[in-house]
Amino acid sequence: MAEAVVGQVVVKLSAALAKDELTFGIKLLWKEASALNGLFGKIRDSKVELESMQAYLQEAERFKDTDRTTAIFVGEIRGLAFQIEDIVDEFTYKLEEDKHGGQALHFTRDEDLVGIEENKDRLLRWLTVGSTSGGDLEQMSSKVTTVWGMPGVGKTTLVAHVYSIVKVDFDAAAWITVSDSCRIEDLLRKIAAELSIDVANVEMRGLAESIHNYLQGKKYILVLDDVWNARLWTEIRNVFPTSNSTGRFVLTSRKHEVSLLATRESAIHLEPLQPHHSWVLFCKGAFWNDDDKECPLELQKLAWKFITKCQGLPIAITCIGRLLSGKPPTLAEWENVYRGLDSQLAKDVIPDVDMILKVSLEDLPYDLKNCFLHCALFPEDYGLKRKMIMRQWIAAGFINEKEENRTLEEVAEGYLAELVNRSLLQVVESNHAGRLDSYRMHDVIRLLALNKAKEECFGEVHNGSAAGEFSVDCARRVSVQGENLEQLRQSGVTHLRALHVFEYSNVDLLKPILTSSNLLSILDLQGSRIKMLPCEVFSLFNLRYLGFRDTDIESLPEAVGRLQNLEVLDASGANLTYLPNSIVELKKLRYLYAYTVPGASEALQIFKVGGVKVPNGIQHLAGLHALECIKATPEFLCEVRSLTELRTFTVCNVRSEHSADLSNAILFILELLLQLRMRRCGLKGYIYLQLFLGLV
Repeated sequence: MAEAVVGQVVVKLSAALAKDELTFGIKLLWKEASALNGLFGKIRDSKVELESMQAYLQEAERFKDTDRTTAIFVGEIRGLAFQIEDIVDEFTYKLEEDKHGGQALHFTRDEDLVGIEENKDRLLRWLTVGSTSGGDLEQMSSKVTTVWGMPGVGKTTLVAHVYSIVKVDFDAAAWITVSDSCRIEDLLRKIAAELSIDVANVEMRGLAESIHNYLQGKKYILVLDDVWNARLWTEIRNVFPTSNSTGRFVLTSRKHEVSLLATRESAIHLEPLQPHHSWVLFCKGAFWNDDDKECPLELQKLAWKFITKCQGLPIAITCIGRLLSGKPPTLAEWENVYRGLDSQLAKDVIPDVDMILKVSLEDLPYDLKNCFLHCALFPEDYGLKRKMIMRQWIAAGFINEKEENRTLEEVAEGYLAELVNRSLLQVVESNHAGRLDSYRMHDVIRLLALNKAKEECFGEVHNGSAAGEFSVDCARRVSVQGENLEQLRQSGVTHLRALHVFEYSNVDLLKPILTSSNLLSILDLQGSRIKMLPCEVFSLFNLRYLGFRDTDIESLPEAVGRLQNLEVLDASGANLTYLPNSIVELKKLRYLYAYTVPGASEALQIFKVGGVKVPNGIQHLAGLHALECIKATPEFLCEVRSLTELRTFTVCNVRSEHSADLSNAILFILELLLQLRMRRCGLKGYIYLQLFLGLV
C-alpha cells in the first residue's frame, strides 16, 4: 500500500505549495523570498514526480508479492515518501514559526443471516427452555451454551442475532468480548460495567461479590464472545449465583476445549456454509443494490469460481461480494479481479481465504487504505467510536475535503460507511438517536491488516509480552497495549507519527520516545493511569491530536499554548477542573472535550457530570466545531456566540442566574444551524446541543 503513503504526501505537498512566497514574502527579507522561490519550484517538481509514481504504484501493488524486483522498488518509493513527508512537515513548521514569530447493541444486517436457521432455532430453544423435556425459563437455574468453529465462520453473527431477540426476557443482560490476553480482573470489571454496577476502587474480591449480589434473585444472560481457553470460565463461574436465580451463559470460541464446557449437549459446532447458502450470501453482497439480488447468467460460472475460493467462510464471501458490487457487472471486469486472485494463488503466496481478504484491502482507494490500517492499531475487539476515529483520521491528515460543500467530518463519516459496506468493519452500537456510533474489526481481518501495516511500515502493535528486543523498524505508528514499555524505549524508535498507549502507568518511559519523535502528530493516552503529561509533550510542534481521556490528569500547564498545530484536545473523563489561559492561543483547535466525573456512583446519573472552567478569550478559537463540557459562566456564555463554526456544544453547572445568557447562546446556535442548512442547499448539517442543568 505504498500508493497510500505517496498519495498522502502529494496532498501535503499541495498544501505546502499553497503557502507560496507571496504569502510569506511580505514579512521576509528579499533575499529570503528569492531563496524560497527556488525552493517552491523544487517542491512542485517533487509533487509532479510523486504523482507519476502514484499512478505506477496502483498497478505495481498487485505484483510486489510475486515479483521481488517490484517489491524492492515499491519499498524504496515508500521510504522516499516518508523522508519527503518529514521534510515538508518541518518546512511548514518553520514557515509558521516565522509567520507567528515563534452499553452495547450488537447489529447484524439481514444480508449476513444466511444458513443459520437451524442453529438459530436450537440456540433460541436452549436459552428460553429450561431442559430438553420442555418447561419455562425458571426450570434450570444455570445453563452454559457454547458456539465454536474456525475464525470467520459466523459465530458472533449467529449469537448476536439470537441475543438481540432473547435479552428482553431477562432482568439483566451483558455482552463481553474476550481477548486472548484478557485478565480476570479486567473481565469482571467489564461485566460490572455492562450491568451498570458501581465498582470504582473495588478490589478483586469485592468485584466478585458485587456482581454476585447484583444478580442474586434475577434472571440474567451473559455472552462471552471469543473465549480462548476453558480455564477462564473455570475461574469466574462461581461469581454467578445459581440458587434463587436463573442464569444463561453463551460462550463463543475457536477452540474445541471451550465447547466442552457446555451443559449436556448444548454445544453448536459451526461449519462452513453449504454451497447453496454460499451462493445466496454471495449474491446478496455482490448485487445488494438490485431488487432481485440475482446473478446474471453470463457471470454465474465465474461467480462459482469466486465462491469456491472462499471455502464456505461467510467473512470471505461477504468481502468478495462487496468488492465485486463496486465493479461494473461485466465479464471483463470480473475476470480482471479473478486474474488478480489467481496470479497470487498460482505462486502459493497466500492461502485462498486470506487472498480473498487481501484483494479486498488492495482494492481500497489510497485515502481509505490509511484509514482502514489505522483502525487495526487498536486492541483486538476494541469498540471503535465513530467520533474518535473520525477525529484521529482528520488529525493524521488522512481526510481531505473532496467537494466544496462537504466538510472533513462528512468525508470521514462517508469513509466509515464505505468500510462497513465493504464488510471490513462491523457495526456494534447505535447511540440514543439511532445513529451508528461504534464499530469493530473482525479478528481475522485485523490480523491481515496488521501484517499489511507492518509490511508497509504503516504501524505496529507492541503488547509488551514478547521476549527479547522489540524492533519497530521503520514503522510510523506504534500502538502500546501492555504494561511493558521498556522494550519499546530500548528499540531506539524515531520519527513516529502516532503513538497510542492503552492503560499504561509509567510516564517516565514515554519521555525518550517523545524526545526522539518530534514530528509526532497523534498522541493518544486514553485510559492510562497517569497524573501528569510529560513536559516533552509540549515540544511536539507537529502535534494535531492530544488525547488523555479517562486518565487521572488534574491540570494542564501553560506550555500547552505552544502546540500551535493542535486540532483535537480530548480530556473527557480526566480530572481537569480548569483549562490554562494559554488554551485560547490554539487557533487551529477544532475539538475540545473536557468533562469530569465527580465519582463513580454519581457517574451513573448523567446530570452529575461536571464542567471544566475555561479562561476568558475562548471566542478567539474561531475554528471550534465541538466544545464539551464547559462550566457555565456569564463571560463564557457571551463569548460562545462568536464561535460560528460550532456544531457540538455542551454546557454544565448551569445556575438560575445564567438563564438569560444561556437563552441568548441557544438562540444564536439555533440560528447558526438554520443559516448553515440554507447555505449548504439542503444538504445534511448537524448540531448536537446538550445541556446539563444544575439549578440552585
